[in-house]
Amino acid sequence: MEAVDPATGERIETYDDHTERDVDDALATATETFAEWRERPMREREELLAAAGDVLRENTDEYAETITEEMGKPLDQSVSEVQKCATACDHYAENASAYLQADGHPSPPGADVQTVYEPLGPVLAVMPWNFPFWQVFRFAAPYVTAGNVGLLKHASNVPGCALAIEDVFREAGYPEGVFQSLLISSDLVDGVIEDDRVRAATVTGSGPAGQAVASTAGENVKKSVLELGGSDPFVVLDDADVAAAAETGAWARNQNAGQSCIAAKRFVVHADVYDEFVEAFVEETEALTVGDPTDDDTDVGPQAREDLMQDLHEQVEASVNEGATLVTGGEPLDREGYFYPPTVLTDVPEGCPADAEETFGPVAAIWEVEDESAAIEKANDTQFGLGASVWTRDRERGERVARAVDAGCVYVNQLVKSDPRVPFGGVKESGYGRELSGAGIKEFVNRKTVWVE
Repeated sequence: MEAVDPATGERIETYDDHTERDVDDALATATETFAEWRERPMREREELLAAAGDVLRENTDEYAETITEEMGKPLDQSVSEVQKCATACDHYAENASAYLQADGHPSPPGADVQTVYEPLGPVLAVMPWNFPFWQVFRFAAPYVTAGNVGLLKHASNVPGCALAIEDVFREAGYPEGVFQSLLISSDLVDGVIEDDRVRAATVTGSGPAGQAVASTAGENVKKSVLELGGSDPFVVLDDADVAAAAETGAWARNQNAGQSCIAAKRFVVHADVYDEFVEAFVEETEALTVGDPTDDDTDVGPQAREDLMQDLHEQVEASVNEGATLVTGGEPLDREGYFYPPTVLTDVPEGCPADAEETFGPVAAIWEVEDESAAIEKANDTQFGLGASVWTRDRERGERVARAVDAGCVYVNQLVKSDPRVPFGGVKESGYGRELSGAGIKEFVNRKTVWVE
């Protein structure tokens, strides 16, 4: 595997792939470790996770530099990502015991009936490159603390991040085999899932990747959780604080160079504030600085790979050819690296790529709607259902509209985010299952009923 700096196009380092023999050895280690790890008292597992949080904080700069080198995120955003991972470790170190406390049930006199939560075994995680630390800790912190052991198949363009995360657990004092990174190609994933020693699988990534994992897991009767793509609506109603919506919306679309499943992608704006919003939004968008991700002044770094930038540009060109108006941006920057500028499209026709597909980069599409009902209809006019954002000065109205939007999470007067304290996941083609909070830690456990008389 080659790690390539997307800001320059230069190779950083080459890593040897793991062979099928290496994978078999890793599975054997995972199985052996699980037999002991599941018996470790919960408090000890929580203490180790707290130690992992400490390791992340102590090495934040080093890990952030690796993230930025491999996928191009501006350095300050990489630092924030590592810090967020430490926060997730803190959360489960403090709350895992409470989340997995046995639940009592009504029972006959003299009987005691409980549901207890026991780990399943080795869990395979297929993770993406866009948040190469956070996506991993989002699954690892709860699942490993619940008593499972983790196997990470990371994206092939962030192998350094994969090995660095393995080192976090090692330095924190975890037993060998609790968390292992597999540097393997995608064509070996099915074989890992099919192996009897692997008990479950989770994937964050594209629709085709999720379908492949879900299909193989289903054929082998194994639990899976999918967090897939999104085309999140950002709904601006007629009573919204337009300036605040424009400022937050520009960042919600362009942070991480727009490469986020939960980025705001489709801006649905009430006719009464449409012109005002577009003007403010374009101004905020054009004020963002595109450049070297190691520069403190940079807001938007490069796209992670050249092919991803080319795919994004093809979507923009096709949408414009079909009738969309290009307001700003729209051309790859003439410089080293894979830089695409923040781009705004209006008058977006139905069925064009900006309307019907997920644009995984800094491209915002804006629609004008006549009323609240039309805003909800347009927000739901997508095969995706990951997140959504609604803007209004009326909190009750915001909650009403939020409940009408088909998504796994809706934020009112705030951008969509994942937070360890609340469940995260989508509906429709954005996947199934939940990560984070109590719901997330219970995805990969055996909910065992124990009836004692």
